[in-house]
Amino acid sequence: MLKGLSSRHKNCPVMSDINVTPMIDVMLVLLVIFMVTAPLLTFGVKVDLPKTEASAIADQEEPLTVSIKRDGSVCIGDICVDGETLISKLLAITNNNTTVRLYLQADRTLKYEDVMQVIAMLDNAGFKKIALISDMPDKPVKGKALK
Repeated sequence: MLKGLSSRHKNCPVMSDINVTPMIDVMLVLLVIFMVTAPLLTFGVKVDLPKTEASAIADQEEPLTVSIKRDGSVCIGDICVDGETLISKLLAITNNNTTVRLYLQADRTLKYEDVMQVIAMLDNAGFKKIALISDMPDKPVKGKALK
C-alpha cells in the first residue's frame, strides 16, 4: 500500500508557486463594494453645515438629500430647483411615496425662518420623515449654553 502512494506522488511534481486566485477574488469583491458605496458617500451641493454631537443615521439604501444653500436656493441631490417645483420634483422622484426619509442640509448662515419654510413645505406635501444633517464638532461642546 505504501508503494502505491509513493508512486502516485512521483507522477505529480510539487508546486512551488503561490496560488494567487483567492487573493484576486477578494480584491475583486472589495473593488465592487467600493464602486457601489462611493456614490453614496458624496453629496452634490457644498453646504457649510452647523456642528452638533448627534450620531449618524444610516438606514436607507440611497439617501434623498434636500439642500438649502447660502443664497437660499434649494437643491434635490445636486440639481437646484425653485420653490414652486420642489414638491412636484420630490413626488416624481419618490413615485408619490411620502414615507421616504428626506435628509435636509442647510447652510449654517441661513435664518431659522428660511429653513422652517422649507420644512413646512415638505410637511404640507406629506413628507413626515425629515432628518437634519449636520457636521460633527471639532471639539466637544458639552455644557455649552445656547446663545
